[in-house]
Amino acid sequence: MTQNAEKKLRIGIIGCGGIANGKHIPNLIEQINVELVAFCDIVEERAVETAKKFGLEGIRIYTDYKELLKDTTIDVIHVCTPNKSHSFITIDALEAGKHVLCEKPMAKTAAEARSMLEAAKRTGKKLSIGYDNRYRPDSLLLKKVCERGDLGEIYFAKAHAIRRRAVPTWGVFLNEEEQGGGPLIDIGTHALDLTLWLMNNYKVKSVKGNVYHKLGSKKDAANAFGPWDPALFTVEDSAFGFITMENGATVTLEASWALNTLDVGEAQATLCGTEGGADMKDGLRINGEEMGHLYTKKPELNAGGVAYFAGKSETQAGKECRLWIESIINDTDPVVLPEQALVVTEILEAIYQSAKTGKTVYFN
Repeated sequence: MTQNAEKKLRIGIIGCGGIANGKHIPNLIEQINVELVAFCDIVEERAVETAKKFGLEGIRIYTDYKELLKDTTIDVIHVCTPNKSHSFITIDALEAGKHVLCEKPMAKTAAEARSMLEAAKRTGKKLSIGYDNRYRPDSLLLKKVCERGDLGEIYFAKAHAIRRRAVPTWGVFLNEEEQGGGPLIDIGTHALDLTLWLMNNYKVKSVKGNVYHKLGSKKDAANAFGPWDPALFTVEDSAFGFITMENGATVTLEASWALNTLDVGEAQATLCGTEGGADMKDGLRINGEEMGHLYTKKPELNAGGVAYFAGKSETQAGKECRLWIESIINDTDPVVLPEQALVVTEILEAIYQSAKTGKTVYFN
C-alpha cells in the first residue's frame, strides 16, 4: 500500500555517535518528506548535544531505546549503535511497527542477522542495512555494466579494504566484545557487500580465512588517527578470506586497518569475467578486447557544470538516504536487501571461524 506522499515520515535515531552525526542526521534533514522527532543515546548529554548541533533543541530525548519505541507516531528508526546491539534494537523496532535502517554490518553474528531478517518478514516492515558504497557514481555505473553483460560470466573477483595506517582509535572500534571484530567487520564488510552486489552472486559454497594480530601490539605507532593503546586493541588488525561460490566463482577478500603496503584502497572491487573486467583502483577502469585489440576505458563520472551553474550532485550518503525514504513512501524494495546483507555477515563470520579452527567452512 503506497503511503500518502504528503505525509512526512517521523524518524527516530538510536545512537548519537559519529555515524549518526556525520552521515544519517545531516542527510535526513535534507529530505523534504521526513521529520526527525526523537534521539536516543545511553549517554543523555550526547543526544542533547546532537540536538543542539542540528538546531533541534525541541526534539524528544531518550536514554532507553525501548521508551522511544513506545511512541506509536514514529514510522522509521535508524540504528546507529555499536555492532553488539544492532540485532536486538532492530528486532524490537520492527516488532514495534517501525521500518528500520540499521548501520553496517547487519549484526555481530550470523545468527543475530538471521533473527533480524525473520523479524522483518514476520512484521512486514522494511529493513535495510547501511552499505552506502553501492551509491557511489562508479559503483552505480559498474552495476549497469555488469547487468548489461559487458563482463560476461564473472568468475573471479577481489574485494579490497586496505589501509596502511588508519586504525580508528575512538569509540569502541578496538573492542571485540562490542564490535565482533576489527577491520574485517568494519571496512571489509563494505568491500564484500559491493563485490557480491556487482556480481549478483550470493550463493556461497565454502570459505577459508586467516586473521592476524601483528601490529596492534605496537606502542606509539604512526597512525592517521593518533596512536592506539595496545591494551585496548582486542580485535584483529588484518584479515583475509578465500570464498568459493556454488557456481565455481572465486572471491578473495582483504581487510586491514594497518598493513605495511602501499597498495591501499577501501570499498573497492576487481571483477574478472569471460568478456571483460573492471576495477576501482584508479577510478573506474573497464577492460576487454575488441576487433583483435585490448582496450581500457575510464568513464568520466563527473559531468561538471558550466559558467555560473555548478550542476547537480548528490553524495552517496545522500542518495542512500533519499532512496531508503522513497522505498518506504512508494512501498518498494530498498536497494540493500536484508537477505543480501545476511550473506555478507555469514561470510565474515565464516572467515573468523576458519581462522580460529584452521579449517574450511562449508555452507549448505
